[in-house]
Amino acid sequence: MEEKVSKKREFWSWVRALLIAILLAIIVRHFFLTNYVVDGISMMPNFQNNNRLIVNKMVYDFSSPHYGDVIIFHATPTEDYVKRVIGLPGDTIVYKNDQLYRNGKKISEPYLNQYKQKFEEENPGNYFTNNFSLQTEKSTNFVMRVPKGKLWVMGDNRSVSEDSRMIGFVSMSQVVGKVSLRYYPFNELSLY
Repeated sequence: MEEKVSKKREFWSWVRALLIAILLAIIVRHFFLTNYVVDGISMMPNFQNNNRLIVNKMVYDFSSPHYGDVIIFHATPTEDYVKRVIGLPGDTIVYKNDQLYRNGKKISEPYLNQYKQKFEEENPGNYFTNNFSLQTEKSTNFVMRVPKGKLWVMGDNRSVSEDSRMIGFVSMSQVVGKVSLRYYPFNELSLY
């Protein structure tokens, strides 16, 4: 009789532990971390189609985005995009002769090197990133700044990326979170 009671207690102990683990997993997934699958080639070669990512959903509740952060955001009601933060609130952004200028300073983008070199070899005389600047339509002398609460984002595969050049500024309220880990494929496991 005592053995039956002991087995029954052990069974309910396991059930309780399993339920607590499931509840914690749901809480972590809903509030802290989420899984994301890259869909498309706009972030190649740094992120490929079908890469599996872990996204930190709370990081921007306690800190601001940084240049170069790779983020996930709601681009449309049904689609999320993965892009790199290029401009923060108050920044001016200009791209001229395949060179990024942020607030008038030349900015290095080493994450572009591999595809940029290949593109230039295959398309002599063309730019990997076409010239642009944040200007109003009324005056070509007035350079617009990234508005408060917004980001300017771009994909690493600039020649095919649909990013802020097409969709405009990304509101912080659209941001799901910052990419923290690529866990698949396993041979490309890396922290961000």
